[in-house]
Amino acid sequence: MDELVAKKKQSPAAAPSVGETAAFLAAIGAEVRRHRAKRGMTRRQLAQASETSERYLAQIESGAGNPSVSVLRAIAQALGLPAAALLPEASTRPAALAAIIDLLSQVPEAELPALAKDIAARIAGAQNADRARRIALIGLRGAGKSTLGRLLAQQFGSPFIELDRLIEEDYGASIPDLIEMAGAATFRRLERGALERVIAEHDAAIITTAGGIVADAETYALLLRRSHTVWIKARPEDHMSRVMAQGDFRPMAANREAMADLVAILDARRADYARAEAEVDTTGDTVEQSLAKLVATMTRLLGSDAN
Repeated sequence: MDELVAKKKQSPAAAPSVGETAAFLAAIGAEVRRHRAKRGMTRRQLAQASETSERYLAQIESGAGNPSVSVLRAIAQALGLPAAALLPEASTRPAALAAIIDLLSQVPEAELPALAKDIAARIAGAQNADRARRIALIGLRGAGKSTLGRLLAQQFGSPFIELDRLIEEDYGASIPDLIEMAGAATFRRLERGALERVIAEHDAAIITTAGGIVADAETYALLLRRSHTVWIKARPEDHMSRVMAQGDFRPMAANREAMADLVAILDARRADYARAEAEVDTTGDTVEQSLAKLVATMTRLLGSDAN
């Protein structure tokens, strides 16, 4: 009997069916689309960064393409990810983590944001995180982060720090030029360094970040731990109209599907933005109305330290 069991264990596993393979490729395509949208990259930009044809990338994202390991690795590198992050299967998860994930899969989706905040609060408490009087404003471009952040800093007498401007000063080039010349991974590394410096040098500050800071898990976790983070949000239509009013079309230049891309970016980042300590919706508001909401939120987060 033992010999029969041993032989059975040694026999090769059955090859995946056509349906299983199709589902696997579709899942890879979905991961590529999600990570691309999360970073605010158009398909053309990702194709260029990964040296993959735009047509082939479209096939991969639709699940019709079967990328080689080298192609998948190139796409992952262009996204600033390990190749394994684009695979729908995670066979190397620790048993405890797998158990937690299984439990979370049973939680209604509507309850997950609150649960994520509870977990983040517990981790922050265990690490004795010190947020001091640092307020970080996150969200898509066009929500009003810079305008509100500058006004809030004036009102509370705190330094106003835009991480993007800090990086540009350090690097000596604009963010788009930096990414084009050095790549997104270099930008994320500089972003992490700039944030660490701001935290080390300022107990009180109003900080604004690039919308894609959520794409780097470690940097975003640091921001959540060491600052009171507020998601400045608005409807996609408001984001678009404000960006157009600013004459800034990144990352939507020469893209006729700009609104669809913006919605995809917001959808891909929504769960991460929702991990913020608080939210302020600027939809349809005047600057004065949004500022009043933000001041009230800041006062609540800081308590007696707000004065």
